[in-house]
Amino acid sequence: MRLVGALIVLTTLAGCASAPKMAACPAGQEELRTAQLFLGRGAPKSRSVDRDIRRFVDEEISPRFPDGVTVMDGGGAWKGSENLLIREAAKVVLIVLPRSEGPERVEAVRIAYKTRFQQDSALLINQSSCATI
Repeated sequence: MRLVGALIVLTTLAGCASAPKMAACPAGQEELRTAQLFLGRGAPKSRSVDRDIRRFVDEEISPRFPDGVTVMDGGGAWKGSENLLIREAAKVVLIVLPRSEGPERVEAVRIAYKTRFQQDSALLINQSSCATI
């Protein structure tokens, strides 16, 4: 029983460890952070969906990131609750941020998307990157 308790404590502490610091960027590049938002759509691709996404980008994303973002078409597939394959159109939003900037603006976009389009989730991936601008 003590072994199980010790394993739980070690596992918990390992989860609290910070990620290793990224190696220094090559000369001429700076350390930035990229955020990728995967915004799924339940509806099939249509002019209405495209118009809704453009409006969302104009109203929610562009004001928060006036230096620009990249929006790409994507798609996803997963097994739903009834073990059936579900396919869904998606938009992938790529945002490049200074390393020191917090995730608040990106999280605000993610929450706004879930609320406006009544989505259960909107995947967000943050990564450190070296970039030349």
